[in-house]
Amino acid sequence: MVILVDTGSMRRLAVVVVSSVVGLGLVVAPSPAGAGVKAGARAVGAGAGVKAGETGAGRAQAVRVPGVVPVPVSIRATRGAYAITSSTRIVAAPHDKAASYLAHLLRRSTGYALPIVGSGGGIVIDSAGGTGLPAEGYRLSVSGHGILIKADSGEGAFRGVQTLRQLLPAKAEKSTRQHGPWVVKGVQIEDYPRFSYRGAMLDVARHFFTVSQVERYIDLAAGYKVNYFHLHLGDDQGWRIQIKSWPRLAKIGGRTAVGGDRGGYFTQREYAEIVKYAQRRYVTVVPEIDTPGHTNAALAAYAKLNCDGKARKPYTGTNVGFSSLCTSKEITYRFLDDVIRELAAITPGPYLDLGGDEAQSTKQPDYVRFMSRVQKIVHKYGKSLMGWEEIAAARLDADDVPEHWNPVTGTQDGTQLARSAAKKGLKLVMAPADHAYLDMKYTKKTRLGQDWAAIVEVKRAYGWDPAKLITGVGEDDVRGVEAPIWTETMRTMNDLEYMAYPRLPAIAEIGWSPRASHSWASFRSRLAAQGPRWAARDVDFYRSPQVFQ
Repeated sequence: MVILVDTGSMRRLAVVVVSSVVGLGLVVAPSPAGAGVKAGARAVGAGAGVKAGETGAGRAQAVRVPGVVPVPVSIRATRGAYAITSSTRIVAAPHDKAASYLAHLLRRSTGYALPIVGSGGGIVIDSAGGTGLPAEGYRLSVSGHGILIKADSGEGAFRGVQTLRQLLPAKAEKSTRQHGPWVVKGVQIEDYPRFSYRGAMLDVARHFFTVSQVERYIDLAAGYKVNYFHLHLGDDQGWRIQIKSWPRLAKIGGRTAVGGDRGGYFTQREYAEIVKYAQRRYVTVVPEIDTPGHTNAALAAYAKLNCDGKARKPYTGTNVGFSSLCTSKEITYRFLDDVIRELAAITPGPYLDLGGDEAQSTKQPDYVRFMSRVQKIVHKYGKSLMGWEEIAAARLDADDVPEHWNPVTGTQDGTQLARSAAKKGLKLVMAPADHAYLDMKYTKKTRLGQDWAAIVEVKRAYGWDPAKLITGVGEDDVRGVEAPIWTETMRTMNDLEYMAYPRLPAIAEIGWSPRASHSWASFRSRLAAQGPRWAARDVDFYRSPQVFQ
């Protein structure tokens, strides 16, 4: 690995090579005489700490390349540092969301006022444009004179703030006042995402989670530049969203959960609160109502949705594939029209997800006709259809999004739909269960989760490339990645956090960072540096022996 280290006022770059890994960082020795860097080469994150040795021209500065996750496109440690003090101000445009977020974060831990002002020096957040970077791109520079985050949009500035918080001491994440100093070491960063879609999915149907718990899950994920939040709202075990024209869906279908646990549901006002909370973090909510299978909660609430007109009994088990809406009844499509209409009205994002997976009780010709018809309903209300890869069996529009979930690779059985979707010009979201499902066990002894797809330790979660997983699905065929967490075995926020961290940041880095930066050795070192930050936020994370030694 090559690291570029700024060595002083001459702005010369010393070329150093990694010689060994020590603790959370990398010990770096000078390169052999004659070593060079190709024109245009960029440094990548090297770990929590980098030390430079002697150079041919003299002693290099001892600098630190920070352990940022996801690793930026370009990161270079420089001389100098900036100390945040009681006189520091945040300079930004009025009502800037990135500035407000940063001020709220730092006021709690530092105790400083950190006023947001329109001009001057300190921490400057400039989203007025001029960088020429791709969407969500930003530049971040830290010197002895201040901190500058420059972007072409508020979204890009917010992503830069998430990087800045990782440059601060871990105690900055605390919700109570801590003692300083609050020093940010010199660095130059240029950054933008590999893929436009970087998602986290939370299943609230198997077990219900409250508004505050969902918001905490969103906030933690946003720290790793996740920009879509897929909320699984309906399944056999529970219906979790109020539909005013079909009130029994929530009142009856929302009562149950796996194992007979307490159910629950979101009112439309509560759902809107989650959407707004996510928007303040530049995260787009994608609601999912799984159809035509995974619908027992709806079939228990309304007998007329069943082909025989008889209500189903509430279900609290975990088997799948037994339920189905009656695809031959017109009431089914009036029902879905109402559900989609109400959801579309309170969902500002571009997608509505209708699931479509494991519809084993629906004959394939009926499934294709059903999906083609409900797709038109989704489009009627101004949204694009999203669903699991089974929806690719129907004729989809270019903006519709199938999501690959099967734990297969290459041309194995189960890759056909993904390969077919790519041939049709569709862009897929990649969420292979044997790498990206956060409910898979870390080891055989993990007390939570399942193992039907694989045992997924952190290295396995990081060890895949969405553009190389399936034959015929390349970089241009991929819209992004997603990390789903299914909650058959998860009842508490601690359960969610334990299974999501440290694996969710692995999926986030795969979606954000350049393919060329993909290195387990680098990622492991940088991920270890996140542990103290999670501890400061009281995240109940898994202390993987692959990472935390």
